[in-house]
Amino acid sequence: MQTNLADFIKDTREGKEADVILRKCVHCGFCTATCPTYQLLGDELDGPRGRIYLMKQVLEGKPATEKTQLHLDRCLTCRNCESTCPSGVQYGRLVDIGRKIVEDQVPRPLSQRISRTVLKEALPRKWLFSPAMKVGQAVRPLLPQALRNKVPARQQAGKWPRTEHARKMLLLDGCVQPSMAPNINTATARVLDALGVQLVVAPKAGCCGGIRYHMNDHAGGLEDMRRNIDAWWPHVEAGAEAIVMTASGCGVMVKDYGHLLADDPHYAEKAKRISALTKDLSEILPAFESELLRKLDGKVTRRVAYHPPCTLQHGQQIRGKVEGLLRAIGVDVQLCADSHLCCGSAGTYSVLQPALAYQLRDNKLANLEAGNPEMIVSANIGCLTHLQSGTETPVRHWIELVDSALAAA
Repeated sequence: MQTNLADFIKDTREGKEADVILRKCVHCGFCTATCPTYQLLGDELDGPRGRIYLMKQVLEGKPATEKTQLHLDRCLTCRNCESTCPSGVQYGRLVDIGRKIVEDQVPRPLSQRISRTVLKEALPRKWLFSPAMKVGQAVRPLLPQALRNKVPARQQAGKWPRTEHARKMLLLDGCVQPSMAPNINTATARVLDALGVQLVVAPKAGCCGGIRYHMNDHAGGLEDMRRNIDAWWPHVEAGAEAIVMTASGCGVMVKDYGHLLADDPHYAEKAKRISALTKDLSEILPAFESELLRKLDGKVTRRVAYHPPCTLQHGQQIRGKVEGLLRAIGVDVQLCADSHLCCGSAGTYSVLQPALAYQLRDNKLANLEAGNPEMIVSANIGCLTHLQSGTETPVRHWIELVDSALAAA
């Protein structure tokens, strides 16, 4: 694709990166075949190729419009198009750049400004979000359905292991997961404890930065990233083997710290090291497969459907590890039809674009439940909450299944 970027962007770091990405696109349209919003809406501008044209026009100096903003807002950023693209177009990076420019050019209506400000300021702050979630859970039966969908029933976390181990790994506690599904992180700590690894949570680490960054507050997102690096760095210097992610949405963000902070003289090298140490939980446990098999002794006989989050299979390009591990320990695990498609959660998308999000959720659940599973498992808090809002079938993080099997064994 030929480009002629406008003066306001062409000599900046973002402009140079966008130019390289745009020039890789050959207009083939393979991406439209796997784009969830294009499949629902059938509009070229609601597919990656059309959105790339819109962003190219803005980067070349054409003023953005509300229509431009609408089509970019409708993008899930699932990055399925990246898995499909034969030319290696890094659409996720391009849309982060393009959305920020459009955001700066197109004023939003007051209602949108309020809702987006509440999301990006409240969700990353546990001291705000956790009390609000507790209140919501206390009055959950009285809430309207749309709000109840975002407030999962209260869950017991279970005990955090206290055993000291020579092997230590860091765990990102996260911002919303501890109050929405506290058992995920404690289950992870219990499983790794049983395998001789101690998980450590750095108290000052918080939101990965993804919420604010992907809502076009790049400066705020980068500050979240720097805070986490500062919180983790003493543990890294003390020899922590890895930074474990139990939410794939956080994992894909932290793995990008090295790129996003590459021009920061104070954080560039540290960010690169943090990204290198960051591992999704599904990258950690396969190394312990033989020990898990010995401990479980073939006693796991559950039938589950697995939904691989987009942030895992497309963002981090990790496929096969979760279902491979579960099958190895005896779980009857199935991938559903169209398992490559997004469930509609996509961070704050299900709040900001509910009509499309619920349509995608219902399509996904129909496929997941076609095999009559006892349980649906996934690997990201957003997917878990979104899917559970549309079904009576239990939806859990896959590590909770492993944890309960170890406890039973």
